[in-house]
Parts: sequence; structure tokens; C-alpha cells
Amino acid sequence: MAAPAAERAVVRERGRVLDVAGALVLGACALWSLVSAAGRDARPEGILLAVLALAAGYACGRISGTLLPVAAAATASLAALALAWASGPGVPGASPVASVPPGHTGATAALLVLAAGAACCAAAAAGSLPSRLLLRGLALTVAGVALTRGSVVGFLAAFGVLLCSLAAVRMRRRFLGLAGLALAAGLVVGASWAVGEKALPVGLTVSLEGPLTSHRVLLWQDAVALARENPLRGTGPDRFGALSPTAREAPHRDDKPHSAPLQQAAEQGVPGVVLLGAVYGWLLCGLWFSPRSTAVVLTAGAALTALAALATVGSALSFTPVTAGAGLLAGLASARVAATDQDT
Repeated sequence: MAAPAAERAVVRERGRVLDVAGALVLGACALWSLVSAAGRDARPEGILLAVLALAAGYACGRISGTLLPVAAAATASLAALALAWASGPGVPGASPVASVPPGHTGATAALLVLAAGAACCAAAAAGSLPSRLLLRGLALTVAGVALTRGSVVGFLAAFGVLLCSLAAVRMRRRFLGLAGLALAAGLVVGASWAVGEKALPVGLTVSLEGPLTSHRVLLWQDAVALARENPLRGTGPDRFGALSPTAREAPHRDDKPHSAPLQQAAEQGVPGVVLLGAVYGWLLCGLWFSPRSTAVVLTAGAALTALAALATVGSALSFTPVTAGAGLLAGLASARVAATDQDT
């Protein structure tokens, strides 16, 4: 009995350390947005709201995941699916109509990824085979809804999360899985920066302009140029649209570069990018030391990494339901639960 008690004490201590680290990281994000906005006609409210939404979602996930791990995750999946289904054409990514500004990748796709991730987490934690099959069927339904909403990216991301969840059942070393997911996210960020830097071969850049759109590529190039001019404090939160030549000349009002890392680099400098990466790293560390099973942990990690990829090539993190949903999913997968859902 002493060994399990000692293990639980270690888990609790790690949880406290990670909670403190998360508070420091999120606090630093809020503080730096104010520092980069000081003395400028900048608006840091969007960053502050995103930090608050992420923290609130994470806290709700930790609480509900402790009380009702399967039911809470299934409810979160249904809620995200309903919100994505109710999204109209005015929400970027909901449908490829002309009224949607070019370059937007969707809030709808991000919500569907979170819905699929929550459903798969519930399936991984469920005790009976019928429940697992039903919940994985819900995840498959989410992928199908993405197609009906005209979001091929959302379908691929949601279906990819489902496949990762199935593969995670057979994995025992969560560190390797999480490290691979972090590497994948880093490669996507590096590729977006290379496109903005014009560092890729001409042929490859031209081929990427098809799925990305030439408008978004020009926005990324403007973001990199602004980051080079102001590497420390950036230009200030929410000032990209006023300073980017491409954004000013766009037929639609386009205030964002449609890439969270590049937006951070342009508006908050190198420290802003580091802090954004620190938030993602904190979430993965929370999953690494989570008392939940490896299948739940890797499924949540796959969904968060898919969301990170969408945020790298679009404006997914600009929508409060998405940031709150990401925090909720991470909290659900990091909550303390009964020993039956833990690895032996």
C-alpha cells in the first residue's frame, strides 16, 4: 500500500508544479501583450480574452474530468459539434462562399477537431466495448459533418485524430508519442516561417500557393517583414491590419496574417512567439504527467497538435470558443480520476 500512496503523492506534487508553471506562462502572455501595447494605438484585449478563455476551459476540464471523466468528455464533444454545425457562413471556414475573406481557415474546422478529440478521449476512458464503439462512432460522425460543412481540412484533421486515437491504444510510452506530436507541430511552424521568408524553392512555394492561397502567402511575408523590423516588442497587438500592405489593399477587411505564430512574431516580437510555444509546451507537459491512461493522453495530444497546425495556417485561435475548447480538452485529459483509468 505504501508504493501506490507514494506514487499518488508524486503525481500530486507534479500536478501542483505544472499548475504553477501554467499560471506563470499564462500570466506572462497577458503581461507581455500589455508591454508590447504600451505607448501605441494597440488593442491587447483579444490576447487577454484568449488567455482567460484558455484558463477557464482548463479549470472546467480538470473539475468535470475528475467527477465524470467519460460523460464530461462526451458532453464536450457534442457541444463542440453543435457549435460547429450552428456556425454560419460568416464564420471563417464554415463554408467556402465568396463572402468569407480569403485565407481564413476555420473556427469550424478547429471546433470539429476538438469535438473528435473529446469523443475519442471519452472512448479511451470508457469501460465497456459498446460505449467505446458508440463514442468512436461519434468521432466518425464529426468527421462526416466536416464534409457536409464544406471543410475538407476539418475532415482530414478530425479523421486523423480518430486514427491516432486507435493507434494510441497500443502505445505504452507516452513520452515518445508526445515528442513526435511536438516535432510535427514544430515542422508546420517552421514551414510557415519558411514560406514567409521566401526560403523555399520557387516550385515548392508555387505549389503551396494553391491550398494556402497567394493572398495568405503575401500576408505571411508581410508578417515576417514586420517581425524583422520590430523583433523585440513587435508592432503591438491587433496592429497587423493597419501596417500590412497586403491587408490594406485586400477587398475584404483583413486584420490578421492567418497564422498564430507569425501574428505573434509581427505584433509581439520574438518573446510573443516564445510564449505561444510555451503555452503549447505546458499543455503537452500536463499530458505527459497526467494520471490518465496513455490512450487518453495521446488522443488529447493529437487533437491539440491538429489544432496547433490549423492555427499555424489560419486564424483558429482568434475565436474564443476554440481557445476555451482547447483548454477544456487539455483539462479533461489531465484530470485526476479513479485508478481504473490509469496505466499500471
